[in-house]
Amino acid sequence: MIIIPAVDIKNGRCVRLLQGRMDEETVFSDNPAAMARKWESEGAEIIHVIDLDGAFKKSPQNFNSIKKIVESVDAHIQVGGGIRDKKTITMFLDIGVKRVIIGTEAIKNSGLVKDACRAFPGQIVVGIDARNGFVAIEGWTETTQVKAVDLAKQFEDCGVAAINFTDIHRDGMQTGPNIEETRRLAEAVSIPVVASGGVSTIEDIKNLMPLREVGVVGVITGRALYSGTLNLKEAIEISKSTAS
Repeated sequence: MIIIPAVDIKNGRCVRLLQGRMDEETVFSDNPAAMARKWESEGAEIIHVIDLDGAFKKSPQNFNSIKKIVESVDAHIQVGGGIRDKKTITMFLDIGVKRVIIGTEAIKNSGLVKDACRAFPGQIVVGIDARNGFVAIEGWTETTQVKAVDLAKQFEDCGVAAINFTDIHRDGMQTGPNIEETRRLAEAVSIPVVASGGVSTIEDIKNLMPLREVGVVGVITGRALYSGTLNLKEAIEISKSTAS
């Protein structure tokens, strides 16, 4: 299981939000690229970068900051937030981003996901963010009547590299990941799943490990790393030492 640190960018700074609320931010660094270098130095192979302003404004707002991250590290970068069309996907891949995350548009325009998978094999990730099992979109400001599992099933066999599954109620709260919902989603599809939301301690990482059996290949963690309740090096060592 891959441990993936998150770098969330708002107004050019590295922040964390509580449950995605833009008015509940904690600033951890004025230099997102330096933060990415820190996580890489501690062993990160993939870094999860989200343009929070882009998610709310429906188009990338922190492109230069993301470009600096890509130029600063050798780790693979996956980017999400405000990605609504093929032009934007191409723009990010052209600067060296390895994977692009499509969230809101996955539910509003599933054809974009399928077209992008054909055009960019292995580089498209679907971000499914759920509140009480239902998909939330538009920077988590709107909850739909579509179940997360049903949305995931729509993308079987179209070449999606992974599904990032986030439980919104737990995001940034450090209350532990939603093991059962993550398991339910992973069991429903053959697409690899990356868990997100609620990771607080090394015990949470250990609790996620059994989900490898059902296709959970990684876990994204943010606030726990920034607040110091989770040590990235230790988490990576645990994930590798328990690998089958």
